[in-house]
Amino acid sequence: MRYRTLGSTGVQVSTLCLGSMMFGAWGNRDHDDSIGIIRAALDAGVNIIDTADVYADGESERIVGKAVAGRRDDVVLATKVSSPMGPGPNERGASRRWIIRACEASLHRLGTDHIDLYQVHRPDPDTDIDETLGALSDLVRAGKIRYAGSSTFAPSSIVQAQWTAERRQRERFVCEQPPYSLLVRGVEADVLPTCEAYRMGVLAWSPLAGGWLSGRWRRDATGPSSHRTRTMPFRTTLSHYDLDVPGNQAKLDAATELARIADEAGLTLVQLALAFVTTHPAVSAAIIGPRTAEHLRGQLDAADVVLEPDVLDRIDRVVAPGTDLNPDDAGYGAAVLADPARRRAAVR
Repeated sequence: MRYRTLGSTGVQVSTLCLGSMMFGAWGNRDHDDSIGIIRAALDAGVNIIDTADVYADGESERIVGKAVAGRRDDVVLATKVSSPMGPGPNERGASRRWIIRACEASLHRLGTDHIDLYQVHRPDPDTDIDETLGALSDLVRAGKIRYAGSSTFAPSSIVQAQWTAERRQRERFVCEQPPYSLLVRGVEADVLPTCEAYRMGVLAWSPLAGGWLSGRWRRDATGPSSHRTRTMPFRTTLSHYDLDVPGNQAKLDAATELARIADEAGLTLVQLALAFVTTHPAVSAAIIGPRTAEHLRGQLDAADVVLEPDVLDRIDRVVAPGTDLNPDDAGYGAAVLADPARRRAAVR
């Protein structure tokens, strides 16, 4: 297992980060099996685990907490806040009120007295970023969290947060968590360079493009499917997998050609996909999300793979740098465009 420094923190993290979204009701419902997978990853040298309060309504955090008991000091433990955790209007977002409450709940579920990396899961357009950073700064001073990070922030939001932290003397985001894969390369044009400019670490989520790069999705496959299309309640999956969507047809063609490149390089498509993501100099780690022990073994095999320049050149000819084949996979969009009330004058 290789290790890299997480941004400018000095903390060393494995280049594969264990994501826990598939542990619990959204994936593997067997807690003992999920704990075994987590511990197998730790035994293999993975030292960073990423979860979120919203994953299976806190169940994922509880599983992770049980798995790291007795090994807590060896683990860089990351979780996230801001996604809805209940029906109430204040049970979500990045306000001081919610962040403090949600952090205490995550600490309880994880069975720990501190979180190493506490990330804002998505930008909250209704909350001043200074309030968010102020709350996170207080949690750092209280010893509840060690570092703060962001997830799926647009480049302008990343810059705004860095400027605000500097001007207001707040704890800054030390890490960003964007979507990045062979099929979703838009972040190469702006997010990753912005992170490099501010010496932020990068934990890339969905390096297998939500299952598209697992090896099942290709032209010669019959009835490809994804477990996520049946289990993800918080996101619209149709646009990501519906083959009537032109961008998904382009992904299918690309996945087929990329599988051929992997075969000729003596690799699995999973190995090619994970090695590609960790090749980028801005990336600290790629987040793997195994649901079974078999998935984990296949993904750990990529830990030490280094892609040759000619392989990287062939990949660029299949999916051009900075390109998202399906724009819906970008992970973020401007709130002012998504909400009509934010782009239209009030009717008087």
